[in-house]
Amino acid sequence: MARRALLKAINRSAILNIIKRHGPIARADIARLIKLSPATVTMQTSELIEDGLIYEKQEGDSRGGRPPILLALTTSAIFVIGVKLTEAHIVLALTDLNAEIVARKTLPLQSTEPTAVAELMTQAINDLLATAEVPRKHLLGVGVGTAGIIDSANGIIRMSPHTHWRDVPFAEIVEDKLGCAVYLDNNVNTLTLLERLYGPGQHNDNFLVITVGLGVGMGMVCNGKIYRGASGGGGEFGHTVVDPDGLRCSCGSMGCLETFVADPWLVYRAKQAKLDVTTPDDLVWLARRGDEAAERILRDAGLVLGQGVANLINVFNPSMVIISGEGVRAGDFLFAPMHTAIRRHSFWKLDQQVDFRIEPLHDESWARGAASLVLNKVFEIEEAQTSSTR
Repeated sequence: MARRALLKAINRSAILNIIKRHGPIARADIARLIKLSPATVTMQTSELIEDGLIYEKQEGDSRGGRPPILLALTTSAIFVIGVKLTEAHIVLALTDLNAEIVARKTLPLQSTEPTAVAELMTQAINDLLATAEVPRKHLLGVGVGTAGIIDSANGIIRMSPHTHWRDVPFAEIVEDKLGCAVYLDNNVNTLTLLERLYGPGQHNDNFLVITVGLGVGMGMVCNGKIYRGASGGGGEFGHTVVDPDGLRCSCGSMGCLETFVADPWLVYRAKQAKLDVTTPDDLVWLARRGDEAAERILRDAGLVLGQGVANLINVFNPSMVIISGEGVRAGDFLFAPMHTAIRRHSFWKLDQQVDFRIEPLHDESWARGAASLVLNKVFEIEEAQTSSTR
């Protein structure tokens, strides 16, 4: 019985993934692509239609005989909410099954006490549903992304560098107030999951997502799965040590990569160089005006970042590296030296096999990533699929 239930779940997820990637698609084509019997596909798709996850669309082209009925994902009956939680505000996005934003909302935090944040989040979610005229019964779940070390399996924030929470069971606190499933993960992992489900990561089983901004984070997909580490602390790329005698990082260590690349440290180094800047945008503006000191600070940051990325390439051998975050504003001032350092420090020709992508990022992208925590529960395929037979 347990094996039968597992195989059913695997087949269900496989069918949903095929429809997401190739739909609208006929049942016969689904059966051919994932090597299931037509009877199994018919039974499973009937249940998925009943559950409101897919629907019968228009008829397809005839290949002789009656034109096939095509299946597509439902985008009007099932919704999820993604939330980006920072030290200063929350960003919410209501999305459909394709992670397309239907409505959004941003609220400042009046308090960082966990229960107060959960109450504000709950009220904001209810308000967002009401504004979008989405019935509560159509909400599949809520995903929350935040910085720090997150025990995603148990929904616990083990360590937050911004709110300074320690071992807070935040998913459970919100669930009790909201009355629906809540999933929690590190914010860069949620962004990585978004790329895996809906971005170029759909076609890459081994890739890295690096975010540069207030800090430097990383998400990892290894053999098709998000890698979080033993306790949720995997991906702290920004806290790899570059110079043990360097500046003291906010984490307490000396010379972390963040102290060369992250926004606050770029501003600090600019001020040390007597530049009139208060934001990273000011620094980039000066570089564009030809200020040599500003160009040097960004160049040095790019070289350090490239050295770190080269180390990651040597360790993980990814097929793709996506670099995102607010820090991409620096453009070639940062990324030209980064690529120079990658070429210099990568082993053999491993860097030549990597598809590098630079992607601007906005708060709503983080919220869409958080929504992907719920969407992944719809589309995920159990690891046991590789060792099971249908």
